Amino acid sequence: MAEDVLVEIGLEELPARFVDDAEKQLLDNTKNWLDDSRISFSSIISFSTPRRLAVLIKDVAEEQTSLEEEVKGPALKIARDEESNWTKAAIGFTKGQGKTVDDIYTKDVKGTTYIFVKKQIIGKATIDLLPQFKDIITSIQFPKNMRWAEQTLRYARPVRWIVALFGQDVIPFEVAGVKTNNHTYGHRFLGEKVTLSSPADYEQKLENQYVVVNPQKRRQMIVDGMKEAEAEHDFQIPADDELLQEVCNLVEFPAVFTGSFDPSYLTLPPDVLVTSMKEHQRYFPVKSKSGELLPYFVGVRNGDEYALNTVIKGNEKVLRARLSDAQFFFEEDQKQSIDYYLEKLDRIVFQEKLGTIGDKVKRITAITDRLSKWLYLDEEIRSNALRAAEICKFDLPTNMVNEFTKLQGIIGETYALNAGETQAVARAAAEHYLPVQADGKLPESVEGAVVSVADKLDTIVGCISAGLIPSGSQDPYGLRRQAIGVLKILKAQGWNIAVESLLDLAEQQYDKFDLDQSGKEEARTNTEQFFRHRITYLLKEWSIEPDVIQAVLHHQIGVIPYMAAKAEILSDKRNNPAFKPVQEALVRVLNLAAKTDLTDVDQSILNTDSEQKLYETFLTVKDLYQKTNHKQDADNALRTLGKLAQPIHNFFDHNMVMADDEATRHNRLALINQIAALIYDYADLSLIEWKQQF
Repeated sequence: MAEDVLVEIGLEELPARFVDDAEKQLLDNTKNWLDDSRISFSSIISFSTPRRLAVLIKDVAEEQTSLEEEVKGPALKIARDEESNWTKAAIGFTKGQGKTVDDIYTKDVKGTTYIFVKKQIIGKATIDLLPQFKDIITSIQFPKNMRWAEQTLRYARPVRWIVALFGQDVIPFEVAGVKTNNHTYGHRFLGEKVTLSSPADYEQKLENQYVVVNPQKRRQMIVDGMKEAEAEHDFQIPADDELLQEVCNLVEFPAVFTGSFDPSYLTLPPDVLVTSMKEHQRYFPVKSKSGELLPYFVGVRNGDEYALNTVIKGNEKVLRARLSDAQFFFEEDQKQSIDYYLEKLDRIVFQEKLGTIGDKVKRITAITDRLSKWLYLDEEIRSNALRAAEICKFDLPTNMVNEFTKLQGIIGETYALNAGETQAVARAAAEHYLPVQADGKLPESVEGAVVSVADKLDTIVGCISAGLIPSGSQDPYGLRRQAIGVLKILKAQGWNIAVESLLDLAEQQYDKFDLDQSGKEEARTNTEQFFRHRITYLLKEWSIEPDVIQAVLHHQIGVIPYMAAKAEILSDKRNNPAFKPVQEALVRVLNLAAKTDLTDVDQSILNTDSEQKLYETFLTVKDLYQKTNHKQDADNALRTLGKLAQPIHNFFDHNMVMADDEATRHNRLALINQIAALIYDYADLSLIEWKQQF
């Protein structure tokens, strides 16, 4: 007879950002354990709130599924003697499996006959296996962990209770000094202790105690409450899935309410108001139907609607204090000039070995200047980029950014415009922080893209030179995100500049500013490897196969748009039967070239028509390839190399490369090597697992 299983981990309040992943881990690990343990069930549901993680498993079998296993023994020639009697080896084998020699049968395996027996592994009682569930609980990983009391378990928050039921029976085990039972707890302030008589009672009994354990239901309650508020007040609440999910994981029983603030605060920049509401209070800003910010907010209470007006007044008071501070900071900041804040940057340390933020701005400006020239930007764009680079960090010492860190760049743009900077300069100064996440928005303006790349290159090269290489989850300077940002900007802007050249440029600034240069060669190797890992990650994201990635990165990273285009083309060609003759010819050259380093071809001893033709075609192709390569035309570059395919096939059909005559042999190897060098310039095609034959 099948029974339901319920396991609930009761905790001190988890940070909202931990909840979803922890619930998913609990669900996935439970499924995997049930499958590995051969315990059948009909369905599994996970639950979560800030104070609990739980799984309800329906129709769990009372015992494991029995398993019939085939076991291979020794070879038949060892298992039987010359008189066809079973040997000690055969008898010992069957005895060890709980069988007799009468159970033996034979099968051929790769040309050798072996003896086999089949044995049945009888399933154990599920109730005897379920205490292993404690390993699932302790296996959940959190971004940050803690210890409490004298416990050795590191967990996000202390475990306060554990419910573990198989039908009506408590599953006995213990985690961090907490023993399992059938008691759970309702809302911290509105609910009571709950005794569960069966797993099926779990969801409803807790809802009676003001705990909605189903996060989807809790989220829908918030959405419904927001829709009611929109209809009642005739305003709109802009969609914000991230904030909605966070709020959902902050409450156990949501009650939506609407509050207001003094309209005079609407004179503040909208981003300041929105940040004050969202980041500090987790309120949803409100807009008119035409998109203008209104002096209202929507919040979510963790509880019922009792005395909700009192709650609203309390929240309005808190927000009023926040907005009052923001207004004061905003007005005080406006009293100072951009130059005042730039001077402050010389007293703010960027990194102990890398100088101040003022030093960093000088390096960013120098990189921006050189990069602008490399890109042949017109004078106006170059001038805007340089000015944006000079002021890009001036907002960091402001009161507003000190209070609202996420406003860096955004508030800088506002202050720059108020100080008389052009729209292009102010926008570029704001955009240079982009992307703020690995998959975030990229700078739209050329000026913003140039300064963004300059800033990120300086940070990455400097930090790695200082030994601050990210490891595991530790990346305090966000180097991974910044490297991905650089690579994505290069691709989006289509810039014809090799990554290696950009690293050279950033390194030169540290030479110029007399910073620590010890271990420079090792630092450069680490930096290139760091970028190689990031572009490999991106190429996989862009659906490029690992072997193609290896092929295009075999020598250097190079020009990102060109390299990415090569990867896309080769990814298509590896499965294209029409490309097979070209692939076979070019790869055959690469394989043979690995055996020689000769490069000097003597045209006077090209003895046959086919080798003469190959050499002439090579010279023509080389010239054409260099032109298409200069234009970064990946498709035509490969087509040009493809012109060598038939002459290569003819050459191999009519010539012995390893000829007896040494001069002829060396000449042919040199020709092969020159052709290989041209192919390698495009990619190492020998590293690709060609699939055309399938």
